Amino acid sequence: MQVDTEATNAVLNRLRRAQGQLAGVIAMIEAGRDCKDVVTQLAAVSRALDRAGFKIVASGMRQCMAAADDQAPPMSEQELEKLFLALA
Repeated sequence: MQVDTEATNAVLNRLRRAQGQLAGVIAMIEAGRDCKDVVTQLAAVSRALDRAGFKIVASGMRQCMAAADDQAPPMSEQELEKLFLALA
């Protein structure tokens, strides 16, 4: 599946932010920070990853349905639903 350049850039930005947030969570745990603060930041990382996944699925649905290359059959609605729900 090919994702358009604009969507790819948005996903990469989200993933880089999530990577920075995750490094912050690790540092917080190592520093013995309050559990509430750690969990709050961990939830933010999780949301960032979810949003990146949703963006990939949303921007790639048309390509999946049309089958970007002639060798692979298009994904069925059930396959797309399963892929989408894997992010939940």
